[in-house]
Amino acid sequence: MTFAAVSEVTPSLHAHHGRLLEGMARAVAAKGYADTTIADIVREAAVSRRSFYEHFATKADCLIALYEAASSQALAVLSAAVDPAQPWQAQVEHAVAAYLDVLSQDPVLLRTLFVEVLGLGLPGLAVRRRVNREIAGFIQLATAGAGGAHLTPDMAMTVVGGINELILQAIEEDRGGDLQALVAPATRLVRAVAGAPQAAP
Repeated sequence: MTFAAVSEVTPSLHAHHGRLLEGMARAVAAKGYADTTIADIVREAAVSRRSFYEHFATKADCLIALYEAASSQALAVLSAAVDPAQPWQAQVEHAVAAYLDVLSQDPVLLRTLFVEVLGLGLPGLAVRRRVNREIAGFIQLATAGAGGAHLTPDMAMTVVGGINELILQAIEEDRGGDLQALVAPATRLVRAVAGAPQAAP
């Protein structure tokens, strides 16, 4: 999930849009979201301020767009890793490994997406919640095979929350580039929840 990869997620958009997302990622990585200005973003993107306002109303809108683009890339990897023909336990491990691998490809951008987006308040929480629901849906799909429990949406979201906390801890401890170390505990978490009887919603 490198800066360049983010700009390739939405190739149909104007080239300046992708450059602005890269500019936002670089600026926030250098200064943090609170201290980043639109001037910083356009300088990093090598575009004009006018170009910025052709695509975004505020810097918050730009960060949300960056979050959505990078998350779409990670979700696509996760979706491709789910193979209903495989035993659900194998699906879970494969999907978790693929997801964490794409997240760890750029530790700086990872911090931007998992930490800085929280500085947006309710809009940041809303977009993060939307992505988490999609991830929870993939977990429900992967564990629905023979032998796996049918996870309720709430239980699937609980698993996502646990994995996110493991990722946040790794970021805090400057281990964002080695998220593969989380594959084992994250997989055990999913298997433990999916293997337990699920109460009716």
